[in-house]
Amino acid sequence: MRDNIINVLKNCDKAVDIYELQDLLDIHDAEEVKQLLEELRVLEDEAIVYCSNKNKYMMLENSHLRKGVMRVNKKGFGFVEVDDLEDDVYIAVDNMNGAIHDDIVLVEITSKMNLDRLEGRILKILKRKNDHYIGLINFDQKGVGHITLDDSKIKLDIEIPKDNSLNAVDGHKVVVELTKKINNSGRYEGKVVDIIGHVNDPGIDILSIIYKYSINVDFPEEVKKEVAEMPMEVLKSDLGGRKDLRNEVIFTIDGDDTKDIDDAISIKKLKNGNYELGVHIADVSYYVREGSPLDVEAMERGTSVYLVDRVIPMLPHELSNGICSLNPNVDRLAVSCVMEIDSNGKQISYEIFPSVIRSRKQMTYKNVNMILEKDTIPEGYEEFVDDLKLMNELAKILRKMKENRGYIDFNVDEAKILVDEKCVPLEVVLRDRGDGEKLIEDFMIAANECVATHIYFMNLPFIYRIHETPKEEKIRSFLGFVSNLGYHVTGNVSDLKPTSIQRILRQLEDKPEFKILSSLMLRCMQKAVYSPENLGHYGLASSCYTHFTSPIRRYPDTTVHRLLHTYLFDQKIDMQTIRKWEEKLVYVAEHSSERERASVDCEREVDDMKMAEYMEHHIGEEFEGTISSVTSFGMFVELDNLIEGLVPIKDMKDFFHFDEERMTLTGERSHVKYSIGERVIVKVVRASKDERTIDFEIIRKV
Repeated sequence: MRDNIINVLKNCDKAVDIYELQDLLDIHDAEEVKQLLEELRVLEDEAIVYCSNKNKYMMLENSHLRKGVMRVNKKGFGFVEVDDLEDDVYIAVDNMNGAIHDDIVLVEITSKMNLDRLEGRILKILKRKNDHYIGLINFDQKGVGHITLDDSKIKLDIEIPKDNSLNAVDGHKVVVELTKKINNSGRYEGKVVDIIGHVNDPGIDILSIIYKYSINVDFPEEVKKEVAEMPMEVLKSDLGGRKDLRNEVIFTIDGDDTKDIDDAISIKKLKNGNYELGVHIADVSYYVREGSPLDVEAMERGTSVYLVDRVIPMLPHELSNGICSLNPNVDRLAVSCVMEIDSNGKQISYEIFPSVIRSRKQMTYKNVNMILEKDTIPEGYEEFVDDLKLMNELAKILRKMKENRGYIDFNVDEAKILVDEKCVPLEVVLRDRGDGEKLIEDFMIAANECVATHIYFMNLPFIYRIHETPKEEKIRSFLGFVSNLGYHVTGNVSDLKPTSIQRILRQLEDKPEFKILSSLMLRCMQKAVYSPENLGHYGLASSCYTHFTSPIRRYPDTTVHRLLHTYLFDQKIDMQTIRKWEEKLVYVAEHSSERERASVDCEREVDDMKMAEYMEHHIGEEFEGTISSVTSFGMFVELDNLIEGLVPIKDMKDFFHFDEERMTLTGERSHVKYSIGERVIVKVVRASKDERTIDFEIIRKV
């Protein structure tokens, strides 16, 4: 009935009352009418159907109402992001109707503001994103706890009765659940459901952010029990049906401190002049059995989370650092993808199979880069030098091939925060991205494409990594901004192939603002997500892509391995299996994308906090940086180590005019103009770890 209601309302050119809807659906039986009313109520709750004050029904998309996500400013007002609207809808403080940051809301568009921005009011909160909140508890003289929430964007006044405090004391960071609203006062009563720790204890700052994103720190007892009963070495009985590659020269390349090793590689030069590249990935799904407590917990987590001083693994350490990790000089189960590739980077043939391997060496990027970039051989690497150089030769061929088809390398730097044993930041530096890092990236992309393409042409249910084409208006807006900077850039915006973006970036490469412009272009891109439908990967210019190479730390990769076992190795392709995966992969893709976003947001927030904490110890000091963004309230300056701070316009010693088109600030008296991409010297005037903010003062232009 649900689909029938939607189809009828979509084809109606006006709102209809319940009697008209009954006639259109040919419903007259009392039981069917009851079912109709129930379905309409559900569709209203889901904001698919709108019922007017005159009790007439229409599709929400045909009304003046929209469903969206509330984003709240610290000052109390907000904006609603609506998928099918180019502009966000501004919501004044008085029109919030109790909505808070990240709520999914029903918004009524009321008028346009002066700046051609939509204005509206919240009619209904459809869904609270959070049912738990993180904050600091302090008790008043009556023993009632009051919560200062960590997220200043969330405006909630929460009181905790002593009986609901879980024996928390002043200064505890706690997880709070709302229990009821106190009259119409705007205050809520809540209860403490978990105590994170005291605010002054080392590591509690990061733990509070982890809790905010609902990331599980500990594993359930049933998972620990399951792991305790698992063998921690490869048994003879595990080897059935596997190709034995233990005598092959296979090794791993990772960061200095990596303990969860997913991937190993091998190479040969064939007699015909082609390359044989082997990518050998830990066979995690062999140990993580579908539907087991371990599997359920891994799916719930979705991904490992990498923070400045810790890793919150998707799998317990016994697996992630032990039996699943491709550690050197021990037998390990793997799924191997061995590809023959010619001198142009074209894949001639391939084989995907279960294997057993024994890595010869755990290499580091640092040492590999010494060989590939400086021709210096670290101790213990002597016997692998020829293989590494052959790999680098192939990697450059593969990269050239990808670039020719439109692969977009935004060349965006990443920061690394170095901390002491108490997690106090000591230094913020740029991460290296040398030939070793690029080599592994190129080989993993080749294997991911190979696996995805094989299953795609089998026409079986699968999970893909997709990255859709950017929206034309965003690219036009970017080109307009670049034009306002005085640069003439050509690009076919009406036919947005990856090569179009590639050409635009190449025309900007020699500009002093290139790093900032590249970053702005990156923001115009869609987000990559998981999907059971193959829509291609725009950024990689790949028609078919998946994530196969990191099953220790990403659940979609574990799922891909499970599907390879099912379809290829066990030859199980009956209709029941196909229907099962058609249904299951929809949830796996959506949930994995959601947990990936939470992980990225958590990592970013921890980095912001630690950078602000680092700058708290450098107030009064001067640094050189680049103006990364200019706004009506000031400009952001990014230091060379990627720490970014705001120069508030209210603190600048002149009255500055903001030019939105050119993103410039011009002093009324001094006529000093500040533009994006300019180099400046700034002084740190304020920094707050709690607020995740850094304020600079402009000293001079460089």
